[in-house]
Amino acid sequence: MRPTLAYPVRDIDGNLLRSGTKYYILPVFRGRGGGVTLAATRNESCPLDVVQESFELQNGLPLTLTPVNPKKGIIRESTDLNIIFSASSICIQSNVWMLEEYEGERIISGHGQAGNPGQETLSNWFKIEKYENGYKLVFCPTVCDFCRPVCGDIGVKIDENESRRLAISDVPFMIMFRKA
Repeated sequence: MRPTLAYPVRDIDGNLLRSGTKYYILPVFRGRGGGVTLAATRNESCPLDVVQESFELQNGLPLTLTPVNPKKGIIRESTDLNIIFSASSICIQSNVWMLEEYEGERIISGHGQAGNPGQETLSNWFKIEKYENGYKLVFCPTVCDFCRPVCGDIGVKIDENESRRLAISDVPFMIMFRKA
């Protein structure tokens, strides 16, 4: 069986996404919120979770993408990667995306661990996949040979406080990337 070819991911200008370069993650459709950022969505100020900005003109925070093999400079579809905000926050946390359970939901927070692929960091690895006119983020890490994670698409879930939290969802968040 031949290995599937992992196509490179491109930004809105058609350029290849590169490891270590800062990008914004933005929605493909206008009028449905802005880019992604960190915000307090729980009953305390920390930790911060990954959310979509409420207003379309807000880009969110810049972030970098680091593939499981850090020597690879080009970001490719369906490849495990860490997503890391390039900003400091009031919370003492890493700003590395991480999937975690909160109030019965599988949400994305910003206090994961970069690198060190394996069972201990399974919740810190995401993938970018082509989706209709853009891309989507997926949680389905393959960094652990014997682990069997429950996979899912990342979508936007609006909570009772109108926070637009990124979480596992039946409706993927269709995104595009713009160089910061």
